[in-house]
Amino acid sequence: MNILVTGGAGFIGSHTIVELLKAGHSAVCVDNLSNSSSRALSRVAELTGAEVPFYEADIRDRSALEKIFADHSIDCVIHFAGLKAVGESVVKPWEYYENNVAGTLTLVDVMRRSGCKNIIFSSSATVYGDPAVVPITEDCPRGVCTNPYGKTKSMQEDILSDLCAADKKTGDPRPWNVVLLRYFNPIGAHPSGLIGEDPSGIPNNLMPYITQVAVGKLEKLHVFGDDYDTPDGTGVRDYIHVVDLARGHVKALAAIERGCGVAVYNLGTGKGCSVLELVKAFERVNGIKIPYTIDPRRPGDVAACWSDPGKAERELGWRAELGIEDMCRDSWNWQKNNPNGYRE
Repeated sequence: MNILVTGGAGFIGSHTIVELLKAGHSAVCVDNLSNSSSRALSRVAELTGAEVPFYEADIRDRSALEKIFADHSIDCVIHFAGLKAVGESVVKPWEYYENNVAGTLTLVDVMRRSGCKNIIFSSSATVYGDPAVVPITEDCPRGVCTNPYGKTKSMQEDILSDLCAADKKTGDPRPWNVVLLRYFNPIGAHPSGLIGEDPSGIPNNLMPYITQVAVGKLEKLHVFGDDYDTPDGTGVRDYIHVVDLARGHVKALAAIERGCGVAVYNLGTGKGCSVLELVKAFERVNGIKIPYTIDPRRPGDVAACWSDPGKAERELGWRAELGIEDMCRDSWNWQKNNPNGYRE
């Protein structure tokens, strides 16, 4: 299949393009480079031996998208493009709604007018809100999202599901097929050390913050809250290696090919790990001490969240294979070999 990857120069997008090409698919990338680098695609070419067509454009730019679909015969879209920081979304809600929701509306309109109605959407466990029960299955109701980022993901799920429902109601002979991948906390990097997470400015996510402390770019880690109802008081999350996550997107193409309608899958390991447990694992694996301080809780965070990924294994033949030690080792391998990320 020929796959348009939106946000394909980003952390998850670049790893997914590698796995798509390894599986025999072809890819086209669109990215506005607001929080990514075209150097990631050069590294992808180094890893795979393939040059991926790249368009530097925003998915809110209708004419740019129309050109991409005119230039290429696209079978499916894997949609990553969007703002993604929980804390930032609390202080910049307008930017998140305008970018994420409006961008998806423009994308799917161009898709349907171009005759491509297959999409795999990068959703998030944040749509479950503050879960009453863990581990979380796909049957768990979506809760009241605790931050605007999560709300935009939930809205985008609704948009895509409603498009599919409308086709079913009208008997459209070429209906939408939508896979909603709700993933948990991606960390790690490609084991080659060539591609990894390279956030602009101070990282919003835990692992790149840890690695930037380890490499000396930041003084210490800020742990937001140690008074949650968890074993050590810090937040518990389901950390998943980005390579496992990327392979999940490739596996999800099988659901598209069989005409899935709307299909929802959790992508996680099924194991919870606290912030301090992750810090200690990083120190143990890499032999580096990470100084940290305890700060007040961060707005929008929940105490504990981890997955039941059994449905993805049963229906897609996918399961996470890499553990916390692999995630810590590969994250540090990326950072120490690229202390300034993709910037020289």
